[in-house]
Amino acid sequence: MKRSIPQAEFAIIGGSSTFSIEFPEDLHRPDVEVLETGLVFETPYGTGPALKLLRQGDKRILTVRMHGWRPNVVTRGVASQQLFWLFQQAGVKKIFVEGGVGSINHLLELRDLVIPHDYIDHSMRKDVGLGGPYLLMMREPICPTQARLLTKAARARVEGLKGGSSFEEDDRPARHVFNRGIYVNTDGRHFESPAEVQMFRTWNADIVGQSICPEVYLAREIGACYAGVYMVVNYAEGIIKDWDHRDLSDIFYTESHTIGHILLDATAQATADQTQCNCLSLRKPTLLKEIRKSE
Repeated sequence: MKRSIPQAEFAIIGGSSTFSIEFPEDLHRPDVEVLETGLVFETPYGTGPALKLLRQGDKRILTVRMHGWRPNVVTRGVASQQLFWLFQQAGVKKIFVEGGVGSINHLLELRDLVIPHDYIDHSMRKDVGLGGPYLLMMREPICPTQARLLTKAARARVEGLKGGSSFEEDDRPARHVFNRGIYVNTDGRHFESPAEVQMFRTWNADIVGQSICPEVYLAREIGACYAGVYMVVNYAEGIIKDWDHRDLSDIFYTESHTIGHILLDATAQATADQTQCNCLSLRKPTLLKEIRKSE
């Protein structure tokens, strides 16, 4: 019997910061139960990524590793289409995201956390969407309600770690939590050149990464709120000093629990209500409708 896509109003998209652990199992949280794993479904864009279904209180949450990117998928854009089509079918209303980024702003240090409020799309991907009949306004691309929850959760975790709370022994506190920032999206998988990074500085970008686009567009298209927390894992080329692969590896393996807890702390406080933000109102019916000739 063909399995139907489970319904869930919340989703967590894992990135590089939680890739080194089994999320959420390795966090050993008593408030989170894993209901199902290995959920794979066919989509109009190919076979989707493996999902997990979680329960946190009365919330049902779908989660995926590394944005659904896999070696056997043609492009990352296609992987995003698969994932967000599944979220649409599941009825997802709130999406929390994490990832590692490079710092462009000279004030940012390794392990700092940024909850961006805006983005610049410098990718070279072709138009990526789900074909919905909508005009998508990106005036307020990041849900401010969810961004506040992530900021509150991040600051509480960081202060707890600094204060010697009994979190995982291998966790190290981020230095600062920033509740604003501009994320410039590039394609990767290579890092950017020093000249590119200097150009991004003139654009007032603060961090650089490879995942916020097209996710922010697709979230708006399916009518879901979207916000993310991003850890600085390296200095962008030409900023402060050459990045060290040892630093990147150290952060990759030691900060995953902190980020995972932040995501689940924020989700625990979230509601499915979308009346406290403008996210739904910024998706309008398209004016570009087919004009049919009268017969």
